[in-house]
Amino acid sequence: MSTTLAAGAGLDFTLAQQLTVIALCALTAYISHMALAVFNDGVRPFLLDFIQGRTTRSATTAVSFGLSAGFIFGLGAPMALSTGVLNPWLLFLPTDILGMLSPKKWLAPILGGAWGAVVVFGLNGANNVAHDLPVDFITAMQQMSTPILFLFTLFPVLAITKQFGRKWGGIAGVLEFALVVMTMKLWPNMFAGALAMAVGVLMLIGLAVAKDLKQRKADKAAGVIEPVLDDDPMASLFSASAARLRKYLPLFMVLGAGVCVLAQMHIFGGGEATSFLIAKGQYAEAAQVDFYRVFGFIPLIATTALASGAYGIAGFTLVYPIGYLMPNPFVAAIVGALVFALEVLALSYIGKLLGKLPSVRDSSEHLRSAISDTLQLAILFGSLMAANAMGGGLGILVVGGLYLLNEAMGRPIVRMAAAPAAVIVGGVLLNLLYWLDLFTPVKG
Repeated sequence: MSTTLAAGAGLDFTLAQQLTVIALCALTAYISHMALAVFNDGVRPFLLDFIQGRTTRSATTAVSFGLSAGFIFGLGAPMALSTGVLNPWLLFLPTDILGMLSPKKWLAPILGGAWGAVVVFGLNGANNVAHDLPVDFITAMQQMSTPILFLFTLFPVLAITKQFGRKWGGIAGVLEFALVVMTMKLWPNMFAGALAMAVGVLMLIGLAVAKDLKQRKADKAAGVIEPVLDDDPMASLFSASAARLRKYLPLFMVLGAGVCVLAQMHIFGGGEATSFLIAKGQYAEAAQVDFYRVFGFIPLIATTALASGAYGIAGFTLVYPIGYLMPNPFVAAIVGALVFALEVLALSYIGKLLGKLPSVRDSSEHLRSAISDTLQLAILFGSLMAANAMGGGLGILVVGGLYLLNEAMGRPIVRMAAAPAAVIVGGVLLNLLYWLDLFTPVKG
């Protein structure tokens, strides 16, 4: 499987694509202003105090900005420039902030739409300028694709090891390695990690379900009675939050339609690995990758939505893989709206089900942690490869040095975004050194 992108990966959009991005950014900013949904999972728990009037709009905006800025400029923008594919950190984190920042309901969609216009009209210009520089750090950043795609394959192995121990982790590791080698040999045009990830995720879910069923059987044999939660204050909060979200079901259906259409246009990737797969035209593999990620985020999104009364901008993110596979935008809009409707209506049921399956709930936490661990290493390694491609040893010194400095300073930029941000800063610095006749770009 090829893991390199075309050198000219650009951000040229058709009029329909431009209008879709602008309209969707306007809608997501409006929904954020209403505190109905945000993309940043870390911001969602803070919205309950805002919804109930215990904190101000400006304070909530400050929280949103603090938790999102590093991802926007350190991960969202670099990933879009290097792949030529938009991503949720670049589109939806800023609209989280702009929507919450807006003092008036009518102003929120204007600010969101303006951000969408900046992205679709401004990013391509920045991309073209960067490609014309003596040190083309945007093309160099495409070196990140190989470590991201291959190391990401291992996230089910890490999750199984953390939850079920070294023996099961070792079995999963050997099995995934064998499947990757077999896929590369028998199906060279297929993403090498696709089959391995499928088996790994199924293995994790199977182990978790088996553990829960065994525990329930043991509890039943011991005469343990499940507690009745009808009078639980948390259950009352969950019920009120679910009712609040159902009240705005038509708006959520429009949101689901918009996100699904954007994914169908193949100018958007829901994750780091997915962005590179979309850029290569491997839409089925991209759908598979994002589908597996869903299992790591359903419990988090469901519980935070029920606890706060605010949903996720992309819901359970099922609209991503579904959108990639839709034949046209019209079908994508219908299916996306139906998916969001089902998700919102099923929230209470999902919350109750997760309460009865603690091991499955734990699996999602281990999956998210494993995804983060694999991507942190892959992005750091890929960024150093990009540094070497654009500046050799000096490039590694600058990019690695900036990353280490960020660590020493207590991570003012979140770790996952620090390395790509360092590549961009390093690329600008190397171009300045070139213009000062102090540096000769690496050939090739």
